[in-house]
Amino acid sequence: MKLQEIYDFLKELSPFELQEKWDNSGMLIGEMSREIDQVVLSLDVDEALLEESDEGVLFIVHHPLIFGGLSALDFSKYPAKLIEIMIKKRQSLIAMHTNFDLTHLNRYVFEKILGFKVTKQDAFFCTTEGEWKREELLSHIQDRLGLSVMKVVAPKEEIRSITLTTGAGASLMDSVESDCFLTGDIKYHDAMKAKVQNLMLIEIGHYESEQFFAEVLAEELKVLPLLAIITNSKNPFEM
Repeated sequence: MKLQEIYDFLKELSPFELQEKWDNSGMLIGEMSREIDQVVLSLDVDEALLEESDEGVLFIVHHPLIFGGLSALDFSKYPAKLIEIMIKKRQSLIAMHTNFDLTHLNRYVFEKILGFKVTKQDAFFCTTEGEWKREELLSHIQDRLGLSVMKVVAPKEEIRSITLTTGAGASLMDSVESDCFLTGDIKYHDAMKAKVQNLMLIEIGHYESEQFFAEVLAEELKVLPLLAIITNSKNPFEM
């Protein structure tokens, strides 16, 4: 298939125009007329993945390799070092980030991974209502996401509504109307703010909450005459 055909399929599946203004989803490296036989799906690309992959591969990732304008390419630094490898190996790159959060990933994690029923979905928020005890809920989330450590702010003994945003969603807390908000990358000042506003925050990890990107997209790509390989992206944080 031509890269253009794959791009058009992805655009129909999860329109790139839905991405946030600060985002950089879409085709980042390659040319639309290039012939593609193999696709690699991953949360991110790193040096090891690029080096071990074949020439001419198309990578479809969640996190854009390029954010903002590049004023220089120093091939000893990120992301230029990875871009150089991809150019040499005629590899291509498409990112599906906040657009895919909106159309697929948030709901998949909320329903399929955490097992909650969506009662309301609004932009980046998936919400459910019910009754949960604190320890019961924390144990459930920790088990489902495989979290070894979980930070909690302003814990409540009884929770009647839960909202989730995968990735780094703490900046959206002012729009959350639930008792409990699940998201990643919670900073110190986010925690202080949530405590004052009596919003229970649970840090579910950036990587941990988005690690399912490849498996979600792989299901959608089964209709295409392509070999799609799922890679196990590595969490940059090590214990």
